[in-house]
Amino acid sequence: MKHRKLVIIPTYNESENIQDMVRTVMDLDGHFELLVIDDGSPDGTGELVKGLQNEFDERLHLIERKGKLGLGTAYITGFKWALSHGYDYIFEMDADFSHDPKDLIRLYEACAEEGFDMAIGSRYITGVNVVNWPIGRVLMSYFASVYVRFITGLPISDSTAGFKCYHRSVLAGIKLDEIRFIGYAFQIEMKFTAWKLGFKIKEVPIIFTDRTRGTSKMSKGIFKEAVFGVIWMKIKSIFSPYQLNQNEWTESGLPVK
Repeated sequence: MKHRKLVIIPTYNESENIQDMVRTVMDLDGHFELLVIDDGSPDGTGELVKGLQNEFDERLHLIERKGKLGLGTAYITGFKWALSHGYDYIFEMDADFSHDPKDLIRLYEACAEEGFDMAIGSRYITGVNVVNWPIGRVLMSYFASVYVRFITGLPISDSTAGFKCYHRSVLAGIKLDEIRFIGYAFQIEMKFTAWKLGFKIKEVPIIFTDRTRGTSKMSKGIFKEAVFGVIWMKIKSIFSPYQLNQNEWTESGLPVK
């Protein structure tokens, strides 16, 4: 069976990377499609994507939003679009080549061939596989995942990872409108929710290489959201158990777990 695969990349001022990223994903084996969600980049990122759409014959898609609305809301927009357009596997990836596009194939294989519902490109499952980050940022990221495991019990080594593959059943099963966080904590919340709903998750080791072009979007506010958001998630899970989004599963023709 030929699966429909969609890679979602949110962008804000990624004109230095986006054309190379589009071409790299389009050249991969497996007929990946790509959805760019651009938050009104003043550097013309959206216009560059539009300029490539004729070249890739309905495989390159673009959603333009007015203003910088946050990573989490961009992905939620993309997830809903992917579900409504019938994709089987949906991927999250950054635009700056910190995630190697070739690893999309390995994430897909973990789900489609090994039977996992969700695959995570993990920096920490086999040690610390991060290139070109200052040691302070490496430690912050690594111990953020340790903190998440300690507070929540989430059995994942890289809980803040942003390189993932979902089977559509995961996104259909999560109540996307109830996902609260929009920054760093969004990645944790999606993994925690999928785990609580009983989906099978695998970490696939990757090498993460810091961007060489463009500017990082990390900020103290995003990190603060994650620190306090983890506590909120744990408390919520105690008093309000996670439940599968039954309506979406039925509408998607998926069996109820």
